[in-house]
Amino acid sequence: MIMDRRRRVRADEQRSIVSLALPALGVLAAEPLYLLVDTAVVGHLGSLPLSGLAVGGSLFALIALLCNFLAYGTTSRSARLYGLGRREEAIGEGVQASWLAVGVGVLIVVLVQLLATPMTTALAGGTTPTQAAAEQWLRIAVLGAPFILLTLAGNGWMRGVQDTVRPFRIVLLANALSAVLCPILVYPAGLGLAGSAVANVIAQLVGGVLFVRALLATGAPLRPDRRILAAQLRMARDLVVRTFAFQACFLSAAAVAARMGVAQVAAHQIGLQLFFFLALALDAFAIAAQSLVGASLGSGRPDQARQTARRVAWYGGAAGLVATVLLLAGVAVIPRIFSPDPAVLEQAELVWWWLALMQPVAGVLFALDGVLMGAGDVAYLRTLTIGAALVGFLPLNLLALPLDLGLTGIWAGLTLFVVLRLVGVLLRVRGSAWAVVGDRA
Repeated sequence: MIMDRRRRVRADEQRSIVSLALPALGVLAAEPLYLLVDTAVVGHLGSLPLSGLAVGGSLFALIALLCNFLAYGTTSRSARLYGLGRREEAIGEGVQASWLAVGVGVLIVVLVQLLATPMTTALAGGTTPTQAAAEQWLRIAVLGAPFILLTLAGNGWMRGVQDTVRPFRIVLLANALSAVLCPILVYPAGLGLAGSAVANVIAQLVGGVLFVRALLATGAPLRPDRRILAAQLRMARDLVVRTFAFQACFLSAAAVAARMGVAQVAAHQIGLQLFFFLALALDAFAIAAQSLVGASLGSGRPDQARQTARRVAWYGGAAGLVATVLLLAGVAVIPRIFSPDPAVLEQAELVWWWLALMQPVAGVLFALDGVLMGAGDVAYLRTLTIGAALVGFLPLNLLALPLDLGLTGIWAGLTLFVVLRLVGVLLRVRGSAWAVVGDRA
């Protein structure tokens, strides 16, 4: 009887993880897949509009990335309250996060309109045709910022109350709308590159409005709460600092690769984009972990939170192993999708082994990152990320050029960055400091 009960508990837990992870994977995959469509549409206009999209899109993506705290921080806080049986307060976190999204979103619109010229000039390397195209696209696209942030906040509170299906439907609808509108506005409507930005804004508006509509349907009080907003901003501070540490690593790696040669920077870009894509896919287990761990700790069940941590770590590692097998099997094919240049392919082969073999480690790391985020232990994750960057990634990366290590040096640094963070999260999860029960806020 006891064994049967344990099997039922394990089966229920497995279903919970999978039922949350699969729709979350759809949400995570929708944006990069749409960006591929957007890139393909604009690419047929010529190299200048495409380069403008690359510069403007990179700046806008960085802004959106820095605001991811609205999703991850809100999930953690909302899930804990949900576990306490305080569903209305859990949804209230979404209300406050939405107020924060509107305020920060409007501020971003104002700042980007004021700074669009110097920002695009700095990234494009001067006042060039590429800079002008990037500025045109960015000034239009940024108008959707408040709605993007409302979408992040909506994803956050819905994941917190263990609803990942509705966010998937909303995000899928918004991205499908954009994918349909983009070619129409770019070509028949004759808007060119600006049509891509307009399609983005319309889709973001629809997505943001649908998330607000879902929030209003709950009947939750809409009044701003200074205490909750202040707590959300404290968590946001740690998550933003952590994101800055990531960006410092990746920007420095790109700068070093660019000084090695054209083939090296092209191969590095191929590897890095695949790394990001796989990270998004593996992050589905992290999102499930955030929701389940937050709810378990909120309801005073640390043992269940630890069991979830063990299970998602196994799932993450297994998914990473599958990614490794696919990458190694495709070593002769996948790089050629991105470039036919023999010099680039030669450099990509150097990157490939590092990229492929780190995936099981990365899968476990991303899953346990989600566990600690679900527990609200973001200050530890912030400090760990900064430490791993300073001790692991940056030294090897910066020494790659003077020591003539090539891309091997850069990717060894990235691998060490991942390994050091995994060691840090494993040590943390083995302890008890993260598993604070009740209302941590």
